[in-house]
Amino acid sequence: MTTALITGATAGIGAAFARRLAADGHDLVLVARDTDRLAAAATALERAHGVAVEVLAADLAAEEGIEAVERRLADAERPVGILVNNAGFGNPGGYLQVPVAQELTMLKVHVEAVLRLTSAALPGMRERGFGGVVNVASVAAFLPRGTYGATKAWVVSFTQGAARDLAGSGVRLMALCPGFTRTEFHQRAGMGTDNIPGWAWLSAERVVDEAVRDLARGRTLSVPGRRYKLAVVLARLLPSGSLGRASAKAGRKY
Repeated sequence: MTTALITGATAGIGAAFARRLAADGHDLVLVARDTDRLAAAATALERAHGVAVEVLAADLAAEEGIEAVERRLADAERPVGILVNNAGFGNPGGYLQVPVAQELTMLKVHVEAVLRLTSAALPGMRERGFGGVVNVASVAAFLPRGTYGATKAWVVSFTQGAARDLAGSGVRLMALCPGFTRTEFHQRAGMGTDNIPGWAWLSAERVVDEAVRDLARGRTLSVPGRRYKLAVVLARLLPSGSLGRASAKAGRKY
């Protein structure tokens, strides 16, 4: 089996990807900022699944962090066959309520890091004629929601465009667009979720299971959950402002 590199690998969707891919027999490279959580996750995965787990402490909001992961992805002697660009975060507040410096950090992590890491991984995958890249976006990509939604819209557009350019190479690229998922995301961002109904939530495991299945089918876009698939269809059909206002009201309680 190939080696999979996952960013934001110690919690939420990233951790669920690590568990699923390890269970499928893939060796792992886990990337995150917290060295203690990385070490604990690596030990647990090795014991549970008998795979080799490498850890790489890197902050993708910093130049040196992106460069460290780029070097690992470009290492031809230790090829990476699956890349999951999952690292990301939310800012608590609408446009102009969030300092520009924080907005730029979001662009660094959600856009620059995704572009650079994908670009570091693809040449080797294309040369080997096999590989997969999953770029984690969001249903917010289809709803006008300030900088967060804009960065995720870029991820979707970039990923689907790159997938077309690499058609026939044996390399698959897919944008994963989950809706509300039970992770640490909202808590870390300082966002309250009491106003989100129970039926709206997905588990990280379900998100990953659908993503793995869609990647195997060669899809370039994965939207887990029937309700969210419908939401994306409606977002493409209705005037852009209508669903954006509803989404902002539902998703931004601090």
